[in-house]
Amino acid sequence: MAEVLVVVEAGVKKVTLEMLTIARGLGSVSAVVFGQADAGKLAEYGAEKVYVASGEEVDSYLVAPKATVVAGLVARVQPAAVLLASTQEGKEIAGRLAVKLDNGLLTDAVAVDADGTATQAIFAGSATVKSRVTRGLPIVTIRPNSVTPQPAAAAGAVEQLTVAVAEADKLAKVVQRVAEAKGSRPELTEASVVVSGGRGVASADNFKLVEELADLLGGAVGASRAAVDSGFYPHQFQVGQTGKTVSPQLYVALGISGAIQHRAGMQTSKTIVAVNKDPEAPIFELADYGVVGDLFKVVPQAAEEIRKRK
Repeated sequence: MAEVLVVVEAGVKKVTLEMLTIARGLGSVSAVVFGQADAGKLAEYGAEKVYVASGEEVDSYLVAPKATVVAGLVARVQPAAVLLASTQEGKEIAGRLAVKLDNGLLTDAVAVDADGTATQAIFAGSATVKSRVTRGLPIVTIRPNSVTPQPAAAAGAVEQLTVAVAEADKLAKVVQRVAEAKGSRPELTEASVVVSGGRGVASADNFKLVEELADLLGGAVGASRAAVDSGFYPHQFQVGQTGKTVSPQLYVALGISGAIQHRAGMQTSKTIVAVNKDPEAPIFELADYGVVGDLFKVVPQAAEEIRKRK
């Protein structure tokens, strides 16, 4: 059975486990890791092999050396497919890899069939298409929160790769790394509970109400594009077509109208609860539970009930 290469970014994230789950339907799964490898976790979700590329030539430069490493591995093992995450780095590696191999490329897939046919949600999730690479092997980037990761124990044999990159791959050097400070809340795309605020929250100060409910539920905070554009909350917390895609067990939308752009980023959530004073708001078409009312009255009452039950 041919190998399927799954390119892993720094750390094993939820999207990594999703890709491993999808890859098992395509062939024998091999993970490609740059830097430190959690081989045990990768093996737990089906990685038969773990290729590790590390060293200064990978760590000290941007994505070009990584694309070269993957291209060399593709030439060596002749895989059935290559899967990468639909993140900024993943897409750039995929694009460079496709150019190096003179190969086709599909992005933002939510599923991949055994024959390499990818399913893509387009037009903000309002339509679904099936696509196949017509030149070369399937190189596909997987949209985060597309599937539920399923463990399947495998060998996870580690193989160190020899990294040899050209001078052309070293044109952009990393001169400084600054670790972003993280709070106690879970990362937005990894959280099982997300509480998001929209234009109806009305101000940056009022977002404390959203944060309070999120903290009581042990969840992450999100925001609609309207809220972000209005300066109510930082851009990195935007949920939607041009923001992040989430698929938590519980999604709470506060003061969000439910425009198609926002729905594209959260419509696969397992349970959706909406609070909006407009009974005609489109979010109610998607919500499992809806409350028509003033969020500044509804949310404090809900928060009080949650405290009583803790």
